[in-house]
Amino acid sequence: MKILILGLGYVGCTLAACLSRDDHVIIGVDVNRSKVDKINAGEPPISEPGMAELVAAAHKAGKLFADVAIGDHIKDCDLAVVCVGTPSAPDGSHNMGFIAEVTRQIAEAAAAQRSDKRLAVAYRSTVRPGTMDELVAPIFRQEMGDAAARIDIVYNPEFLREASAIYDYDHPPKIVVGTLTGEASPVIDKLYEKIEAPRFNVKFRDAEFIKFVDNSWHAVKVTFANEVGRLCALQGVSATAVHEIFTSDTKLNISKYYLRPGGAFGGSCLPKDVRALQYIAADVGAHTHLIDSLVRSNEAHKHFQYEQVTQGLAPGASVLLVGLAFKAHTDDLRESPNIDIARKLLRDGYKLSIYDPAIEPAALVGQNLGYMYSQLPMLQSLLVDKATAEAGRYDLIVSVNDTVKSLAVDSARLLDLSRIA
Repeated sequence: MKILILGLGYVGCTLAACLSRDDHVIIGVDVNRSKVDKINAGEPPISEPGMAELVAAAHKAGKLFADVAIGDHIKDCDLAVVCVGTPSAPDGSHNMGFIAEVTRQIAEAAAAQRSDKRLAVAYRSTVRPGTMDELVAPIFRQEMGDAAARIDIVYNPEFLREASAIYDYDHPPKIVVGTLTGEASPVIDKLYEKIEAPRFNVKFRDAEFIKFVDNSWHAVKVTFANEVGRLCALQGVSATAVHEIFTSDTKLNISKYYLRPGGAFGGSCLPKDVRALQYIAADVGAHTHLIDSLVRSNEAHKHFQYEQVTQGLAPGASVLLVGLAFKAHTDDLRESPNIDIARKLLRDGYKLSIYDPAIEPAALVGQNLGYMYSQLPMLQSLLVDKATAEAGRYDLIVSVNDTVKSLAVDSARLLDLSRIA
């Protein structure tokens, strides 16, 4: 294919080098004359292992050129890829000026040079959700009118790490393609046909958001590791040994578990141990701000979920809460976030019934029994059996775990708090 790449920074240059190596003809466009001159001399404008060899080979083979303007290059290209920067504004938001201007230039050139041809335009710059719908598409419509229907907008985020960018291009952790409808893009499918990776065809906003989630998670990991490292150093614990043991657990620690958006954490372990770790950190002066924020964030999530439950719910409405223990198939009530929901529903005057087949108040013992008495002493009067739960008429059924699968209830009145949809 003949591909136009707009923006020859880290992302654009890596893409240009790898695609030209794979026998595509690449025209790179950048307003920075020095970058353009380097590419046209067979030299990369960035320092990256393996990049110099790829750019030199592509230049020698006549597969890679660069220019300071779109000119007439868009006339016969198969794909345009936008890789311009989205630097931080003073308030932390992304500066979308480069995205808007390049989009306007593409639209103007396409209107003049491709009156009867479709054009796929893929964006790889990191942008906030809504950018394709609310900024990019309107610019094409404004500049091209009805002809904007010939532009196939795609959002295709990159997952490159500096110093391993070429390897990451060839072995990506995933390929994410966002389109208006969530259907696959034939042009992008052809572009990556030789690359093996999990593929996700989603709508624009899903694709736009994933890069923020990925990078914030990486920042959380680095920050968490360093806070743990400080705790280790201040207590004579080997951070190296702790790291080795922690990362060896790919079943729970380094895995998808505990990462699905849903209910708040609770139970006999997580809240207790987080608070204890906060105390230890304060005691030794480790200043673990991320760890210190965990309980506060968890409380905020409990409030968020209660607002979900009561949104639009009439005063005094009848509610069936399905699941009360902090985890299905157990009777452990200790610090269950579901008890918080139950208490608030009662406090605010709702008629509450609870179905949880694993809980029998008379069988509770020890701290579990004590927690019930301190937090929900009237539990026995709230519990209903399966037949009663299924026969009851409720304004809302709130499910907190998979216990609801065993019930025949009106799904139209069901709110599932076990996941954020």
